[in-house]
Amino acid sequence: MSAFTKPSRRVLIFGDSNTYGYDPAGGRYDESVRWTCRLQQLLGPDVHIIEEGLCGRTCVFDDPVMPNRRGLDYLSPCMESHGPLDTLVIMLGTNDTKERFCCNANTIARGLGLLIDNALTTPAWKAEPDILVVAPFPIDPGYTTGLHKDSMGRGCDEKSRQLAAEFARIAQQKGCRFADAFALPGMEVHPLDGIHLTANAHAALAQGLAPLLEK
Repeated sequence: MSAFTKPSRRVLIFGDSNTYGYDPAGGRYDESVRWTCRLQQLLGPDVHIIEEGLCGRTCVFDDPVMPNRRGLDYLSPCMESHGPLDTLVIMLGTNDTKERFCCNANTIARGLGLLIDNALTTPAWKAEPDILVVAPFPIDPGYTTGLHKDSMGRGCDEKSRQLAAEFARIAQQKGCRFADAFALPGMEVHPLDGIHLTANAHAALAQGLAPLLEK
């Protein structure tokens, strides 16, 4: 690095398919659409956004039909690989609502707490840890007739609506910052599945989170 180059702030965004940019109409949204890339454009060159989204990722659950999706197993090596970090953004929880995991919103939040504890003790921070927990946008009740109804199972929408309050409580306990995607203007899910964000919602999420990551 040149002596005249200002080191950028490094922000790791750790999420699931809505961070990956899954498009229910087929494939993956490109860099002009994904909220992580839009966030990079909004924040400029002084902030380096690192997108780490994986379809099916959970906080702590091992998925019997989608292996290697347990966030707790990968978070520390991921952080160390991309460090030193200034900020970690965690937006998970949607996949944890799947019926096959047999848990409620409180249990999902406790899993998030384990993930946060792991992050706080990972030696990948540039200075003091800074974690922003983002409660995911709730699943629409219409998901039961959508593309992923069989994979998700019953009751996911109700549990997803309860995540924000539970996540806010855990974030406060752990000394993390918190944002609720449902509270951001312009957020919506795709009518094809009721789970994944539309292109417009990706833009809205970037716009809503940008002020929290500027410095």
